[in-house]
Amino acid sequence: MFTGEYHHNLDGKGRMIVPVRFRENLNREFVLTRSLDGCLSMYAPAEWKLLEEKLAALPMTNEKARRLKRFLLGSAVSCELDGQGRILIPQVLREKAGLRKDVCLIGVGDHAELWDNERWISENDFSDSAELAEDMEGLGI
Repeated sequence: MFTGEYHHNLDGKGRMIVPVRFRENLNREFVLTRSLDGCLSMYAPAEWKLLEEKLAALPMTNEKARRLKRFLLGSAVSCELDGQGRILIPQVLREKAGLRKDVCLIGVGDHAELWDNERWISENDFSDSAELAEDMEGLGI
């Protein structure tokens, strides 16, 4: 399970160190793809396979299903950790997520999210505890 918040930098080639805690869940290879909130998502092979199976089961005749498949599968790349625990984030994905130098890795259970740090701070300040409590209640938590 992916949990926690980690702040790192991209080097000039677009590489980033993956926290040791996340490496334990990812093994050496994993999938990196776009995510719904403008960030990137990292999936361990087993979790990615489950998601692929769910996507494959969607009806090809459904336009929304086709769009979702294009969005997730069309941008998915297989990544491998190098000997120093880094990954190379392809330029096209860095651009799609607006990743610059400072990035933030967030554990969200079955996968991890990779955010541009400024965007993470501006969109996820969680300062409204009443709204969070209401959301939790609405979700049955």
